[in-house]
Amino acid sequence: MIKITVYQNDKHEYVGFRTEGHAGYAPAGEDIVCASVSILVINTINSIEMFTQDKAAVTSDEKSGRIEYHLFTSPSKETTLLFSSMVLGLQSMEENEEYRKYIDLRFREV
Repeated sequence: MIKITVYQNDKHEYVGFRTEGHAGYAPAGEDIVCASVSILVINTINSIEMFTQDKAAVTSDEKSGRIEYHLFTSPSKETTLLFSSMVLGLQSMEENEEYRKYIDLRFREV
């Protein structure tokens, strides 16, 4: 199961996230759930870096499937949109009857 925790500040703005684990939907290299989550998360990180001035810290461990991402400041309007898009994609996957047992999406105030 992939566990995803999306971090929000006291204004309910998205300020980071942590992913951990592997879906286990299919063998490595064929797991569409793991690939989909990876694409959403990595594209969000890359898009924030490319299209905004917001700065963040990122650490990852491919073996465990862990990615930890934290903004240094409150998010810009553009970063808020990018985070919202990622969350929408993850929620859609979690709501899908076939995939929901492979994804655990949570929100935590930091």
